[in-house]
Amino acid sequence: MAGWTPSLGGKALLVLLSLLLTLLLGVGLPEGLTWLAGLLGLAETSVPRAVVLLYLAWVLGVAVPALPRGTVPVEGKHVLITGCDTGFGFALAKHLHAIGFTVFAGCLLKDKGGDGSTELQSMQSDRMNVFQLNVTSDEEVAQAVEFVKKNLQDPQRGLWGVVNNAGVSGFGDIEFASLDSYKEMADVNLWGTVRVTKAFLPLIRRAKGRVVNMASMLGRMAVPSRSCYCISKYGVEAFSDCLRQEMYRWGVKVAVIEPGNFVAATGILTRERIEIQADKLWKEASEIVQEDYGKDYFTRRVILMKSFVNSGLKDMSLVLNDITDALSSKFPYARYNPTETYWWVRLNIMSHLPAGIADWIYIH
Repeated sequence: MAGWTPSLGGKALLVLLSLLLTLLLGVGLPEGLTWLAGLLGLAETSVPRAVVLLYLAWVLGVAVPALPRGTVPVEGKHVLITGCDTGFGFALAKHLHAIGFTVFAGCLLKDKGGDGSTELQSMQSDRMNVFQLNVTSDEEVAQAVEFVKKNLQDPQRGLWGVVNNAGVSGFGDIEFASLDSYKEMADVNLWGTVRVTKAFLPLIRRAKGRVVNMASMLGRMAVPSRSCYCISKYGVEAFSDCLRQEMYRWGVKVAVIEPGNFVAATGILTRERIEIQADKLWKEASEIVQEDYGKDYFTRRVILMKSFVNSGLKDMSLVLNDITDALSSKFPYARYNPTETYWWVRLNIMSHLPAGIADWIYIH
């Protein structure tokens, strides 16, 4: 899968799956395909061809390393990144600057002297432009457009890339989460992505550049207690797919990044934030919801979320490298999946198996 780099455990898993597939191909699959061919009224001679095609698809899709796709020169190319105060955005701004891009780093807390914006400004580089940006504000997005135009080396050539990284997270079962919770999360994760993209598309089209949108594995795979977040990221996926199709004629390439669990690396969720949110969720729940679910169940969900805070990968390089590829490859992928082996397998099972089977494996 594009953008997925297998770890040692992942490589071992691929070998095991290859062995299992070989046994399946040699023992069970021919009989099954013969039966299916007879059921469909097809000749048995089509079965060996089907076996070969299935094995070829496996080899090409998973076992063969990605082929070189070429790179574009980064010198003189300008990239806008949202959400550069912390996490992926902050690390990405420094990384892209280090490899030669000119960076426009949008920071929510710049006007309040946030640590991230202060550190980026302290680099004192003419290729690092830090500015105030709240992606939920039409006014600040419009001001960002003017700031970028003013600081582009050649505005007529446009802006090479936009990375819609700004995002927030949270939790809460559907009957505990308020409508305001859904709206607030969507306003940043989804509508912020839409708002910034629409504002900068004319400049991106002029450069025949790139739009890179930060989604999540939870943009294609739902989990309990995360519906507010999942909805916002599913929306980013749909928006990106439509945008990619519309932008073909303009030569603009659109990519989606679907990180796995990097909570420990980014700090997007903290124990303190979870405790504050949990207290709010319980107090605002109706009496019937409190009575039916019970405090014990709610407490267990909160403990589970707190344990999630220190989980996942602590090294952001998988994500940074995939975003870099989306910006600099001549032929970027439509989707990148930087994640651990466990989540890569789970994502594919949840995405491709019948829902009842997938839910039985992971949810029941």
